[in-house]
Amino acid sequence: MESVSLNFDPDAAVIFSTLAQNGYKAYIAGGFVRDSLLGRKPKDLDIVTNALPADIENLFPDTCSVGKEFGVVIVRVSHRGFEVATFRKDNPYLDGRHPNGVEFSDEESDARRRDFTINGLFYDPLSHRIIDYVNGLEDIDRQVIRAIGNPDDRFDEDHLRVLRAARFASVLEFTIDPATSLAVRQTAPKLARISRERIREELTALLTQSPRAGRGLELLRELGILDVILPDVAATIGQAQPPEYHPEGDVFTHTKLMLDQMENTSAQLAYAVLLHDIGKPLTATRGPGRDGLTRIRFDGHAEKGADMAEKILRGLAMSNSDVEAITHCIRNHMRFIDVKHMRTATLRRFVGGPYFATELELHRLDCLASHGSLENYEFIQRFLKTLASTPPMPERWISGRDVMALGIPEGPEIGHWVETAYECQLEGSFTDKQEALHWLREQVQKRGASDSAAS
Repeated sequence: MESVSLNFDPDAAVIFSTLAQNGYKAYIAGGFVRDSLLGRKPKDLDIVTNALPADIENLFPDTCSVGKEFGVVIVRVSHRGFEVATFRKDNPYLDGRHPNGVEFSDEESDARRRDFTINGLFYDPLSHRIIDYVNGLEDIDRQVIRAIGNPDDRFDEDHLRVLRAARFASVLEFTIDPATSLAVRQTAPKLARISRERIREELTALLTQSPRAGRGLELLRELGILDVILPDVAATIGQAQPPEYHPEGDVFTHTKLMLDQMENTSAQLAYAVLLHDIGKPLTATRGPGRDGLTRIRFDGHAEKGADMAEKILRGLAMSNSDVEAITHCIRNHMRFIDVKHMRTATLRRFVGGPYFATELELHRLDCLASHGSLENYEFIQRFLKTLASTPPMPERWISGRDVMALGIPEGPEIGHWVETAYECQLEGSFTDKQEALHWLREQVQKRGASDSAAS
């Protein structure tokens, strides 16, 4: 039992003092304690106590029962809710995910039912003591992920814990205890039984919270998890690439290097990086490159990869907006090759797209993890500076009404003139609306004269 002072929400102090004044124990549990000791910003504050749910409801005027059968009550203080759970031990797990009920118990049993030693610590905010029944403090010092008790039992109870082990190891940059690692490998195939939503939550946390997400991806491979949850990514292992463009090696190595270089990333960018080249194994052929020499080619891999990614992301129950953004970035990630040769209007449409910031960062990472040249990235940056005072896709100067005012009847021709005028506007063919209207009037008159001559 170690004495230490942890900072926590002062509103929660009311809960601890009230429970103590009425003869009950109350501790902060789990991840909050772990992250505080590691100097990380804690997230949710979970409170555990030997008070029964009925006792908690009697002691506090504002409560909400969210799982009384599992001993969990929400206590509101200053309009903020805190989870307060009664010490418990779990009944047998029948579905590989949830216990078939619980029994209220003591603090040591509650600690020993948890997944990993680093998550089994309690903190007494009144005595400032760390309460450790599972050697969690030692494993934090040693930077080790270790299952509490028999790892086979822990993973048989809840199969998702194997992915959580990889996630904690990647995010915290810890190693996994050998016995725990072996149990992860043996249980990994059972992840196929877990809901895809829960898989997505753990995978997203690994990708977006890890200091080096590429290391996390490699860990998923080593533990046998990748083949189960992302077989299309596993299929990139060993897929050779032309060394003149990809001296780093195969597609999987390239993806890991990109993931490792992400900083403060969004889920959209992380999944775009993870999946951007999954179409390569299915499109790999040998043929002439731009230099005329025969090499490995991946014609159409961006389009193929986007289609594959959509299926994967929908299988993970990703939101429609995320699916659209991620697949758009994957489908278009090869367009950067041609940016120097694009017409100004085309380039403005490209950089004015709704996901361009993510596309541009995906391109930068793609370059850094392969040939290393940022020539096209820097070209885009210079072009964006020229647009500093105007949006890439400004308001249209010519509308359908302007076209109709020149005598063009309703129909497809209206849209043709509106789009043609906008293309010229983006190209800089005129500087304001008056010039645009003058241009439009001249073009319509020329078209009319031409049609009359032809008839």
